[in-house]
Amino acid sequence: MTAMPRADRRSRAPYLFVAPAVLLFLAFLAIPICYAIYLSVRGLRLTGGGVFGTREEVFVGLDNYVRTLTDPEFFAGFGRLALYGLISVPLTLGLALLFALLLDHAGTRAKRFSRTAIFIPYAVPGVTASLLWGFMYLPSTSPFSYLTQELGLGEIPFLGPGGIYPSLANIAVWGSVGFNMIIIFTSLRGIPAELYHAARIDGASEWQIAWRIKIPLVAPALVLTGLFALIGTLQVYGEPTTLKPMTTEISQSWVPLMNIYRNAFTRDDLPLASAASVLLAAGTLLISVVLLKVTQKRAFGGMQ
Repeated sequence: MTAMPRADRRSRAPYLFVAPAVLLFLAFLAIPICYAIYLSVRGLRLTGGGVFGTREEVFVGLDNYVRTLTDPEFFAGFGRLALYGLISVPLTLGLALLFALLLDHAGTRAKRFSRTAIFIPYAVPGVTASLLWGFMYLPSTSPFSYLTQELGLGEIPFLGPGGIYPSLANIAVWGSVGFNMIIIFTSLRGIPAELYHAARIDGASEWQIAWRIKIPLVAPALVLTGLFALIGTLQVYGEPTTLKPMTTEISQSWVPLMNIYRNAFTRDDLPLASAASVLLAAGTLLISVVLLKVTQKRAFGGMQ
């Protein structure tokens, strides 16, 4: 047996290195997406009639998409997501930027400890964090409600009609600020220190340096973290599902993903759930592309 020429081995090496990633992509992303699209144009129909009729999967075209787009519960979930996002996204980005700027300040002490402390909540699984905060929201176990009751102010309605959105947003903010802060802080560390020295020589204060130099130069990182926060908002599922047994304010279809789960596993209507999943994924992709295009145009327009 003759040995493979060295040139052939070198030409095949890149394919061997990327093969595991390609296989994982096909197995866990491409094939499931294609199968979801296939299921979305199928439907279960009763054939044979009478008591002895059987359910068969048949081609129904766009019927499932029409049912999804005309489902008021599905769109009501997007309305709740909008209220949730109006609280969680600005707070997440604002706090992440604030912490990153503070950690980048020359006079800040204990930077390593502070950076680790802010990032640690991101390492806590979402369900665990939801349970943790859920017990702090329940009137019977909440330390916050205990203090207010001792002061004669009554319990705090964390899980009531007026508090459910801030309570859910708080869980997301608590868990995601650290990750976004690391992205922005890393971007700040890449800015040449000479820019700060020149600004200080010109008499700029630390506030002016942050506002006029640091924030504009980390705009790409802010766009990236904003995109992550937006996608995370559209994919909210774990927090309301975990808190659902603790309150009557959260229904089975409170957000779109809960609606999809109910259709798939409670009503046993996988084709309808697949159509809703495809629409949600397509909408998320479209919003992401539009956001990136708009921000890129503004960035290049400001450079000209």
